[in-house]
Amino acid sequence: MSNIVEEFNDYRSRMNDKILQDNNKIIKRIFNLDTNAYQEGALDIKTKELLGLVASAVLRCDDCVKYHLETSHKIGLSKEEVSEALGIATLVGGTIVIPHLRRAFEFWEALEANNQS
Repeated sequence: MSNIVEEFNDYRSRMNDKILQDNNKIIKRIFNLDTNAYQEGALDIKTKELLGLVASAVLRCDDCVKYHLETSHKIGLSKEEVSEALGIATLVGGTIVIPHLRRAFEFWEALEANNQS
């Protein structure tokens, strides 16, 4: 089985490099804003990541869900915390979120498997 985490990160990195090489000021500012929005503030980083994860699931953005899952994994959120947040996302987003929920669980399992390797 191919490594979905590695494939996602390779693609994301390669395409982000191409996008940023275009030197579009608006896109660069959006990327910067996104990075800075998830820094420590009145809300801690873990809370912000869970908020990003829920919003991404409700908006049905699989790439965004994967990004927030990986960041959540790296900063030490537990499977239970992530699962609870995804439950809220499914409640808010409705049953149309379920296919994205499946892919999210698959990606989290791949993150855990990579951590054990």
